[in-house]
Amino acid sequence: MLASFALAVQFLTRIPLNINITVSDQRLGQSVLFYPLVGLLIGMILILIARLLPGMSFAIHAAIILSAWVLLTGGLHLDGLADCSDAWAGGLGDKERSLKIMQDPAAGPIAVIMLVLILLLKWSAIQSLMQFHAGLDFLWLAPFLGRLSILILMLSTPYVRENGLGSALQKHLPRSIAKLIIFTSLLLCFWLTNIYTLLATVLIIAGIRHLSIQRIQGVTGDVYGASVEMVEAVVLISLALVYG
Repeated sequence: MLASFALAVQFLTRIPLNINITVSDQRLGQSVLFYPLVGLLIGMILILIARLLPGMSFAIHAAIILSAWVLLTGGLHLDGLADCSDAWAGGLGDKERSLKIMQDPAAGPIAVIMLVLILLLKWSAIQSLMQFHAGLDFLWLAPFLGRLSILILMLSTPYVRENGLGSALQKHLPRSIAKLIIFTSLLLCFWLTNIYTLLATVLIIAGIRHLSIQRIQGVTGDVYGASVEMVEAVVLISLALVYG
């Protein structure tokens, strides 16, 4: 299990781990179970950075935290959001066309607009949380629930690319343990935070799932990435509204 956790850290972050891991389909599937824990790790690092920052404007604080956030993940999920944005705009409701656009490494104007908007929303919400220490303590919640959304989508939505990495992850995911992790995580978040943030998270995941099924009859790795970014933004905004 330690190897599976290390694999999840290596895949989802740019945290240097000098560990040689034998990669197998089974271990890849098991690594997904640790995605929320990796999100929690990211959140704890961000809170530590926020606490160590010297006195300066909240806007600069928020910019540094967001920059560290993007660097920690290598922009992995932002890339997924960009690809989905282009596919949804240019796919014209056609599944094959949408999937082809997702594979195109070039970013169109819609992708750029969505990236600017999502980062602007995150920066604004973090800036608001910086003014209230109680709210800042819950900064971990956004990356945690963001990566939990991958687990939820894997359990509830078919993967459309037969030979994609996500197909192997989904196929070898221990489903009973995944369900327990999802239930426990949502219950813990409800107990520790507030019902509004939890409801907003569930609604945005349901919306992403519905739109993906409508457009491409399932999900791809890019959809997982887009889900992480959208959930993180919604959670941050919700926290800012509750604690601001």
